Amino acid sequence: MRKDFHKAALGAEHSVPWEQVESALDLIKKLKKENYEMVGLEQDKRAIDYKRYKPSKKCALIIGNEVEGVSKEVLNQCDKIIEIPMKGKKESLNVSVATGIALFRLLD
Repeated sequence: MRKDFHKAALGAEHSVPWEQVESALDLIKKLKKENYEMVGLEQDKRAIDYKRYKPSKKCALIIGNEVEGVSKEVLNQCDKIIEIPMKGKKESLNVSVATGIALFRLLD
């Protein structure tokens, strides 16, 4: 177990299933075979407002890091791309905040 995971998760890593994979693209391919819809959370010309997206089946939310976001290669494999509209001059949120907002809506 990575010490940084343990420190951030505060024990949740023992009760929430998770895994680390070498290739996001291989994982996407696997999940698509398992009938998941791939949903990228990113600012993109193809993105729709996250409030308009309603999952029609199981979905996997794909998030990127705070600096580079979700790669174009991964976005091209997404079935849907959603974004959180921003007001004002700042065009991004902390990745954990954006993830929380999106998950709260998706799990509603």
